[in-house]
Amino acid sequence: MTRLLSGVALGAAALAAILLLPPLGLRLLACLLAALAAREYIGVLHQNGRPPHVAPLLLLVVVTCWWVSEAARGDLLALLLLGLGWLAVEVLFLGLTVDRAAARFLALWYIGMPLGMLVAIQTIGGRMATLLLIAAIVVSDTAQFYTGRLVGRRLLAPTISPKKTVEGAFGGVVLATLFLTLAGPSLLPGAGRLSLALLGVTMVVLGVCGDLFESRLKRIAGLKDSSTVIPGHGGILDRIDALLFATPAFYLYLQGWR
Repeated sequence: MTRLLSGVALGAAALAAILLLPPLGLRLLACLLAALAAREYIGVLHQNGRPPHVAPLLLLVVVTCWWVSEAARGDLLALLLLGLGWLAVEVLFLGLTVDRAAARFLALWYIGMPLGMLVAIQTIGGRMATLLLIAAIVVSDTAQFYTGRLVGRRLLAPTISPKKTVEGAFGGVVLATLFLTLAGPSLLPGAGRLSLALLGVTMVVLGVCGDLFESRLKRIAGLKDSSTVIPGHGGILDRIDALLFATPAFYLYLQGWR
């Protein structure tokens, strides 16, 4: 019951934000979520000790999210150089190993950039585009769960996720692609069904990769959830893992389609 109530509340909050918040409010909310999710990510990386120098890294994630959320921005070179500069500081002056510093640096692109793109999608395609993206992810996740539960036999990645099956992933691809193909033309006027079908397959595959990526992070750290901030659901990162990987594909599709 706790999980159900939390899920309903999250869905209602997301819908209200998409439909009611002005662009500035949406950008600020995305930056807040980016900071919270990045904090969880860093906590997973440093499960065996206190994370050092968190504030500068969180600031870089927020700056990345804010920068990318402005749809007119196309040049990410400045952000890349800024992040690489901090990476060098962590390795050369703060004593972090190269692999640990690089994993921390990934937060800019793993979390900050996709959440910024999510806001840009609404600026480019309107509220219906954002709702279409999120609905496609929900359809994919739901289809994967129930298809895997009903007919799942072969594990997709047994060393990472003991419940995700090949059949479930296939069900997610089929149903989410069908949903995008049928609903897309009315919500994105001018979008072709073939291109939407290709987008659907790409998004589901990327979403599955995002889910497995975060599961792998937690398994390495010996954690079940990235945090306990959402009752019955774990952390923010647990809820948006597929969205983080799928959003860039939708964003690039909108950019090319327009």
